Amino acid sequence: MEQFIHLISEMAPYLLLGFFLAGLMHAFIPSNFYGKYLSANNFRSVINAALFGIPLPLCSCGVIPTAMSLRKEGASKGAVVSFLIATPQTGIDSIIATYGLMGLPFAIIRPIAALVTAIFGGAAVRDRNADKAVLDTEKQAIGNASHKHHHEKEGGKSFGKKLLSALEYAFITMMEDIGKWLIIGLLVAALITIFVPTEWFAIFKGNTFASMLLVLCIAIPMYICATGSIPIAVALMMKGLTPGAALVLLMAGPACNIASILVVQKSLGTRTLLSYLLSIIVGAVLFGCAVDMLQFHGIVDFLGQLSMSDECCAENVGWFDYLCTAVLALLLINALLLNRLRGKKEHCCCEAEHQECNCCEGETSRCDDSTCALSRYRIGGMSCNHCRMAVEKAISELPGNENVSVNLQTGIAEVKGNVEAEDVIRAVESLGYTCERLD
Repeated sequence: MEQFIHLISEMAPYLLLGFFLAGLMHAFIPSNFYGKYLSANNFRSVINAALFGIPLPLCSCGVIPTAMSLRKEGASKGAVVSFLIATPQTGIDSIIATYGLMGLPFAIIRPIAALVTAIFGGAAVRDRNADKAVLDTEKQAIGNASHKHHHEKEGGKSFGKKLLSALEYAFITMMEDIGKWLIIGLLVAALITIFVPTEWFAIFKGNTFASMLLVLCIAIPMYICATGSIPIAVALMMKGLTPGAALVLLMAGPACNIASILVVQKSLGTRTLLSYLLSIIVGAVLFGCAVDMLQFHGIVDFLGQLSMSDECCAENVGWFDYLCTAVLALLLINALLLNRLRGKKEHCCCEAEHQECNCCEGETSRCDDSTCALSRYRIGGMSCNHCRMAVEKAISELPGNENVSVNLQTGIAEVKGNVEAEDVIRAVESLGYTCERLD
């Protein structure tokens, strides 16, 4: 257990750095930057989607509404699938954390594997016979509105405000999204380290295919984020699992789960889903075999970082690592406990009919449709702040909208303005969620 605590302490500085860099990307890169390079129905858009997706810190639930938004803005189907495959496998935060805990070889091979599998999957489903005019029309009608909305909102921000926005996104929003799964990953890894005898994995020692089959059976149905999968992979390698099988977990675990499979099938079709799953599974196995071959032949040492940690982990961990661990723990407590408690106390001032409110301009008044035109919707399927932001963005672009607020904890969206309910429901369902009007 002491060894595992040291490994967590080594991971903490890299996690904080990764979260911070992810926040900078979110605050300083315009949201329309990605969509305009993905609309062409060619191989280049597939490559662009993979390259754009690799550093983005999106989990497998948050990447789905983002990808659907890109599709609405004119991205080709191949680019969308490429983005769906590459993005959840990596992220700047998980790449840096992988380097800190598993070493440079894993940190290099992980994004390369994501890039290759994403390009393969995207190329397999490109819209070779797509109606380009339809895509251009959708892009012009929706993408221009998105660009205008983003320009008005972000264009006037100063450097200081963008930096504050980066910090808020990195250490509050991302902590809320990834923190729970990171803790689950750490707990699972700790349980494996403490309670699973090493002898249980003796049959997998040097057996690449048996190891990978075991990992695939576990990784595909369950949800685990790219960062949370790292300590689990480390714990399994400590018990004797091959590094190639660990790579399969790092690839298939974040990219595949029951929720994402259902949404991809509903939004993009069964044929696209099969290509999506096949590219991830085949790519993970092939790269896993390559990793084990390099390891067994002594060409690249993927276990070097673990060996170093096993021999002298106490000497490698200093006061700065423990300080970062304490900071990380405080940020997780704030995001997962304090922020959620504050969120539960928030409620709509117009929740009940004839209740006094300040949602309309002017002094406190009675709330009714003639004064504030507030409508409420129940959104199903949201699981992170990226989901919430995607829903807010989709509704905010509808004609007649004045303001929209979505509560992730309650799943309630409050829309102010003269917006048609059918348009709201259609916009939300296009992202893969369910939506019903409450009043």
